[in-house]
Amino acid sequence: MNSFSILFYLKDERRDKNGKAGLYLRITVDGRRTSISLNRKIDPSKWDSRMNKLKGKDNEAEELNRFMATIRHKLNMIQHYLVEDGEQFTVHDVKEKYLGKDKNYKMLIQLFDEHNQQMEKLVGIEFALGTWKRYFTTRNHIAEYVKSEYRRNDIPVKDIDLKFIKGFEYFLKVKKTCNHNSALKYVNNFKKIVRIAVANDWLAKDPFYNYKVQFNTVEREFLSKEELQRLIDKEIESDRLGIVRDMFVLCCFTGLAYVDVQSLKPKEIYQNEDGSFYIKSKRTKTDTGFTIPLLPTALAVIEKYKDHPKVVNKDCVIPVLSNQKSNAYLKEIADRCDIQKNLTTHLARHTFATTVTLTNGVPIETVGKMLGHKNLRTTQHYAKIIDAKVEEDMQVLREKLAGIQQSEKKIKKY
Repeated sequence: MNSFSILFYLKDERRDKNGKAGLYLRITVDGRRTSISLNRKIDPSKWDSRMNKLKGKDNEAEELNRFMATIRHKLNMIQHYLVEDGEQFTVHDVKEKYLGKDKNYKMLIQLFDEHNQQMEKLVGIEFALGTWKRYFTTRNHIAEYVKSEYRRNDIPVKDIDLKFIKGFEYFLKVKKTCNHNSALKYVNNFKKIVRIAVANDWLAKDPFYNYKVQFNTVEREFLSKEELQRLIDKEIESDRLGIVRDMFVLCCFTGLAYVDVQSLKPKEIYQNEDGSFYIKSKRTKTDTGFTIPLLPTALAVIEKYKDHPKVVNKDCVIPVLSNQKSNAYLKEIADRCDIQKNLTTHLARHTFATTVTLTNGVPIETVGKMLGHKNLRTTQHYAKIIDAKVEEDMQVLREKLAGIQQSEKKIKKY
């Protein structure tokens, strides 16, 4: 149960021209205080600080003492009701109830639920399903944090401050065992809800103003040329493993994300006048358009499944298992191919960006367009120029410089 106390006192240092001091009420809950002016002026010589009342039995003393008794009774009733609710409360809760300002506060979890309900209706229109799921998960983390740290089911939006935000980040890292970047992604999702509250004046100022987000640089894995070839050449008799391997290879040579391969339809594959083929579609995640010329290996995978029932029905270009099953089977495939890296459907996208395109001299701007990125910075997160490519480029530079030096020698000779 919360500790609770009430005290009336005078502010002697702020006397008016008649020498009277203001009467104040102090409420203390769990050691935290708040003060409220009672808009009364008292002669300090008449104040009994030990008994916490006005001395004497004249009309002024009796009226003021009754007034303070009424306030004390009201505050005791507020405490009683808060205790009956069975939730922990703060000194601000008591103050707001006393002042009658607690009736129309926007509550945090309530606001989050309203946001998520609206977002759910826009899935497939403005948002991807995965985006909604991330906000849904963030909402649950926030609710758990509020319950754990504040012992309440919900709190007013106005109570969110920098301490709350940093506490949430700490909760995610320690209690939910999220890594640094994952924790900050949840905090960033929460930031959107806070900005909605600020825009609607439910929150006086943005508590994220002094909160700085610094993501750690992640070294993204990709398959080397030799590992990729080993994967392609591996004889796999199992249908389930074969489909997953072929889907992964298709992603390696197109840069498609798992969800985009899953939703790819035959009508999104076009033929150029020269007989070559290309994919023209939109990324499910960002709704950004992309065009990807189909390399021979990718075409071979698509051709392999042209008679599959799902492809014949034009449901897909290649049959795809669930992302969970695909990632599980990829680990088994990695073992069979003696690949020590953690194969996932997304690693194929990194392989396309690095091993298949950039390493072979495709400009990073072109790679970004094929990946469906809106800006080059996003592409740079995926693409890592490997040492062999750096050495190859520097060798070209050495040869150019050597040629220049030879020309200079000839000029000096003549």
